[in-house]
Amino acid sequence: MVHSHQEVVPVSIFDEVDVSSWVTEGDITVRLIHAIIKACQQEPALNAWFNKEHSARKCFDTVHLGLAMDTDDGLFVPVIHNAQTYDHQALRNLINDFKKTVHNRTICADKLKDATITLSNFGKFAGRFASPIIVPPTVAILAVGRLYRTFQLKNNQMVECLYLPLSLSFDHRAVTGGEATRFLGAVMAELF
Repeated sequence: MVHSHQEVVPVSIFDEVDVSSWVTEGDITVRLIHAIIKACQQEPALNAWFNKEHSARKCFDTVHLGLAMDTDDGLFVPVIHNAQTYDHQALRNLINDFKKTVHNRTICADKLKDATITLSNFGKFAGRFASPIIVPPTVAILAVGRLYRTFQLKNNQMVECLYLPLSLSFDHRAVTGGEATRFLGAVMAELF
């Protein structure tokens, strides 16, 4: 984390998406992963590494998604390599396997490296928004806050809505504000 604070030029943007259309809340993590994959395909600038020696960004066609997991022993970030190749159930099975091996401290080192973008779902604990830390060489991390219900005026009627808060931190050395907002917009469109 010290490495991140010494090198990265972090910028965070925040928004929330109305997910009231979800029939059930279902598997939020898998939905988020699929949304990130789609957004990486539309705006690949955030699925990238930054090389500070050459001031160069390398974008990737494949998504190696780091999935932040909080444990009693600290934070672990197992990586779903080639995440775009997994269907819903395969992703869920892999996440469950990660949870088990992280909890038992039996996860192999290869499963903890080479992320190209990261997802942190802190909302299961508390909070709506955060400024998640970008771990070099990656250039972006999407953090998800706690789902909440509120009332909103729609067509002159009060309607109960379900919102999912999103916080995107990106390294401004490698990613422009336009690229970041297009990426976040693509995530939101996929979740809506």
